[in-house]
Amino acid sequence: MSSVALLTLLALCGGAPALAQDTVPGADLAQLLTLAKAHNPEYASMRLEAQAASERVVMAGALMDPKFRVEWMDITQGGTQSPTLSPSGTGSTQYTIMQDLPWWGKRDLKRAIATQEAQRVHGRAHGTWADLAAQVKTTHAQRYFLHNTRQLTQELLDLTNHLAQLTQVRYAGGLALQQDAIRAQVEQTTLQTELVALESQARQADARLNTLLARPASAPLAVPESLPVLPSVATLDADVLLARVRQRNPQLFSEDAGIQAAELSRALSLKNRYPDFTLAITPTQMQSRIKEWSLMLEMNIPLQQGTRRAQEREAQAMLAAAQSRREAVANQVAADVADNLAAVQAAQRTEQLTTSSLLPQAELTFQSALAGYENGKLDFATLLEAQRQIRQARLGQLKAHVDAHTRVAELEKLLGEAL
Repeated sequence: MSSVALLTLLALCGGAPALAQDTVPGADLAQLLTLAKAHNPEYASMRLEAQAASERVVMAGALMDPKFRVEWMDITQGGTQSPTLSPSGTGSTQYTIMQDLPWWGKRDLKRAIATQEAQRVHGRAHGTWADLAAQVKTTHAQRYFLHNTRQLTQELLDLTNHLAQLTQVRYAGGLALQQDAIRAQVEQTTLQTELVALESQARQADARLNTLLARPASAPLAVPESLPVLPSVATLDADVLLARVRQRNPQLFSEDAGIQAAELSRALSLKNRYPDFTLAITPTQMQSRIKEWSLMLEMNIPLQQGTRRAQEREAQAMLAAAQSRREAVANQVAADVADNLAAVQAAQRTEQLTTSSLLPQAELTFQSALAGYENGKLDFATLLEAQRQIRQARLGQLKAHVDAHTRVAELEKLLGEAL
């Protein structure tokens, strides 16, 4: 086979899988967020609702359609002819064009109310995206945790297999008890069981992520490569972060728009004390000519003052309710910011202590225990305990790292944007 044919064959055999692997999402968080924004049906529905609310602004400020009316007068010409609808054959024909006109300022208020309602729906759409993005980030962090936990458990299983072989050799040489070999086998079985449980949890996390991306639950996902860099200490300053959240939080944005809409609705209820009008112009045709023109102005008489006062009290109550709701949301948002910020700081400190102190100490303890066991100075139970300490330290380090990212995702959800 020529070198050209060999290279072609290698490209076909080796290049295709690599290309297919590149198309599988899951490794990069930015790609997952892009897919979620483009395909998640819940977020798509909220975007469409926001678009619909924006269109209602035009409708709210528009005049009612004009009305056209035709009246045939004396269609029998005093009983001298058969009834007819021909304008030239009736006594007269009146053509009326009518237009309903609201009191001055009502159209502007209705348009302003619709604008604030549209802003409110846009805020909810933004909040839906912030919640979706937080779910994607959290699920990605969970997949990262499960993948690395499986790797760690597999490494410990390999180490346990090595220890089991060591106990078998020592037991055969009369240097160890049979109980040591049994304990090693029990530890092997325990780790294998944990691997099965971790595999199940990983499949569940994959299904959750695929659901967020609007993909089949069993669709393949790439291995998560890494987590984003955590925000700096200055970015996580409590006062600065809380000020940003108060300005950017989607819920607060929606509630502010709701208050503005309620205030405008109250103003509109006060405008309802004044009448609305109907303006009409009527040309009258006699035979084949327009001989008369009439102008008509009509207005409703706002006599039902009890109804209007009830509307005004309703508008005032709705405004007070919107203000109270906004205050409740602001208090909850501030509490959530403080809670998540404290959790991020605690997770970072835990990870730092584990990395700098606990994990090196656990590794030294294990190495010392392994040497002591090989020399017959320590029993196997002490060695297993040292191995478990290493595992707990590494799991604690990984968990603290993932917890920090999960809490940052919650903070970004509250902020409505990346930190």
